[in-house]
Amino acid sequence: PRGRAPPPRRRRHRAARGATLYVTLEPCSHFGRSPPCADAVVAAGLARVVSAIEDPNPDVGGKGHARLRAAGITVDVGPCAAEAARDHAGHFRRITDKRPHVILKLAVSADDKIAASGHKPVAITGEAARTRVHLLRAQCDAILVGIGTVQADDPLLTCRLPGMAERSPVRVVLDRALRISGDSRLVHSARETPLWVMTSDMAEAPAAVKLGAAGAQVIRVAAGAPAGLDLPAVLHALAEKGTTRLLVEGGARVANSFVAAGLVDEIWLLRGPDAIGAGGVPALDAMPLDAITQSPAFRVRASETLGKDSLNIYERA
Repeated sequence: PRGRAPPPRRRRHRAARGATLYVTLEPCSHFGRSPPCADAVVAAGLARVVSAIEDPNPDVGGKGHARLRAAGITVDVGPCAAEAARDHAGHFRRITDKRPHVILKLAVSADDKIAASGHKPVAITGEAARTRVHLLRAQCDAILVGIGTVQADDPLLTCRLPGMAERSPVRVVLDRALRISGDSRLVHSARETPLWVMTSDMAEAPAAVKLGAAGAQVIRVAAGAPAGLDLPAVLHALAEKGTTRLLVEGGARVANSFVAAGLVDEIWLLRGPDAIGAGGVPALDAMPLDAITQSPAFRVRASETLGKDSLNIYERA
């Protein structure tokens, strides 16, 4: 009941004794930020644990299940493994590939454009689709755009759903030459919502110092192909900082770069009902959109109708 203190731990353990615990991931068996989960399960006197999937983390990797079995607890592994793997995709990707799970979000017109002529922003989707995107932002650790998007749109990149501002992801900007303006909304809000600016080893130090003084964090990585950054190095740096789910919301060039490099794990393709017409900006720059929608590398996992808009979610096949 509301307002009543929780029962003492000893009483909660008695209530759990002999029960079955269902978990989506193997309970850990090592000391990290908190004591081992497996020890807590043993102390609670549980009789059975149903675990969807083994943790690929070498610090765990079967040791948690072994600890439970050694204590006489029945352990069943495997139910709903595919669903659990999807839910923990970010953790798995970070452990196995040293990078986050990358979600590419594209909002395109009926004729596969993302902006009007001259990169002029235009409303493509309606309120229901925008709400869905803000919920996705809240479910990701970080959101990434390129400096072109920052200069063209001056975005805030926060979660603007009521009561969920604190769930806003870290904002990440790819900015090889540190061209981001100190007057941008991203920099102005850097002390409220973290801002990481990824730049090259050659970027000028004074600009980095100014960003740091404004509350942003400058992260240097190797430069990449023409005027860009080494994307694997960017992702590795983000993974080192604990990022497991990265939402890429950049413009056509950034989207193209991630797709071409084979670094996209999931695609959220939102499509509005209206065409933009000649001169509009193609969703993937010079790459046709069917390079992903018709690619054998991806399959449709889910489809939704959001008002007048549609959403197709693709995952690696």
